[in-house]
Amino acid sequence: MRDLFLIGFLFSLFAMGMRRPFVLVLAYIYIDIVSPQRLTYYLLNSVPISLIAVVSAVGAWVLVDDKRDSRFTVRQGAILTLLIYCGVTTYFGADFPTEALQKWDWVWKALAFAVFLPLTLRTRLRIEALLLFMILSLGSIVIVGGVKTIFSGGGYGELNLMVTNNTGLYEGSIISAVAVSAIPIILWLGAHGTIFPPDWRTRLFSYALVFACLLIPVGTSARTGLLCIGLLGILMLRDVKRRFLYIGLVAVGGMIAVPLLPSSYTERMSTIRTYKGDESASTRLAVWKWTLDYVGSNPFGGGFNAYLQNTLSFELTSVEGTAQNSTIERRKGTDRGRAYHSSYFEMLGEQGWPGLFLWLGLNLAGLFRMEALRRRYRAADDPLHWGGTLAGALQHAQLVYLLGGAFVGIAFNPFLFQLMAAQIGLDTYLSRRTREARVQQMQQRVDLPRGSRVV
Repeated sequence: MRDLFLIGFLFSLFAMGMRRPFVLVLAYIYIDIVSPQRLTYYLLNSVPISLIAVVSAVGAWVLVDDKRDSRFTVRQGAILTLLIYCGVTTYFGADFPTEALQKWDWVWKALAFAVFLPLTLRTRLRIEALLLFMILSLGSIVIVGGVKTIFSGGGYGELNLMVTNNTGLYEGSIISAVAVSAIPIILWLGAHGTIFPPDWRTRLFSYALVFACLLIPVGTSARTGLLCIGLLGILMLRDVKRRFLYIGLVAVGGMIAVPLLPSSYTERMSTIRTYKGDESASTRLAVWKWTLDYVGSNPFGGGFNAYLQNTLSFELTSVEGTAQNSTIERRKGTDRGRAYHSSYFEMLGEQGWPGLFLWLGLNLAGLFRMEALRRRYRAADDPLHWGGTLAGALQHAQLVYLLGGAFVGIAFNPFLFQLMAAQIGLDTYLSRRTREARVQQMQQRVDLPRGSRVV
């Protein structure tokens, strides 16, 4: 039954795309995030639906879509440069050519689509539709995880998010970081969206989805998610009107929630303070140190999956007994082929210093541009005020994502580059509307009768 539903849903999207080409772009977003081919037992898992969707989307834009307001920006050029650079390191400098090609197979698609996507975002409706599809597609995973967390409590590596393949957005730490980063966009769509009017039903659904996003770090017992929630709580202070009331409500909510959390979650979170005794944290520190040593002699990185060659040695420290009578136990540990567990070290180890600086530049440019838009359109009576608030939401989402990326290897996750594409689309759209408004004002001044003045 699930297979038939997914097939019918995709068929309806492609059918609507025949009349509205932009729907084909949204179809690819859904496929890219949800991966329905991994959820079915037959048909979809044997059909290259992702390739069909992207070819249809690009072809429809080239042939029939209106391209008068499409602009190619500097950030798109930077993403294209990163794509070319990653291609060079994959084909000419990879330490593990076969394994590098496996990652390159999906990375180049994410980067290429991020270059193309802003060209289609000509209107506010399209920008909102993109964000809505991103959120609802993510929500199809998050809601399942939230419901299972409520009834089972979850646990580290135990929360089944519809598939048994623990990769992509179905991996616990990744979905925790991405789900929390999506909360600012969810709240914006619930308060300012125009596709679904922001009435009580829309707000209720958005609050419920936010609650599900907050449950994901609990269900997965991912420490990364807890840190992301903390940063999000601080960032929201920028926009709330009654800050002391907000802080009080957060404190009360925290005191109520802590006793209700499953013991598996609280025990996992307690290891943040005792990271020296946790093998996962210790190996991360060891692989980060190995990466710094590696790029010391390989400044251009080792290509995708270069971590496969690492051999790590680390020390675990644990304290047993009471404060008055305690003993410290130390033991050695080793590991091989340990993943980076950090987007920053992932970029550094695989693409070297040039790749890391290019990736950081892309993210920093987005943060600064969103802050500029947020400040420019902050006035409540500005017709483009909605764009300023959306820029703030996109900025907060990216900041939370980047914090999560410090502990999870999600540097090339398509969700990040779709977020960047939305930022670029919003930036070009608001700039165009502002220019049009200025031209219109100048035209009105020219057309005024002599002796009159603008009030």
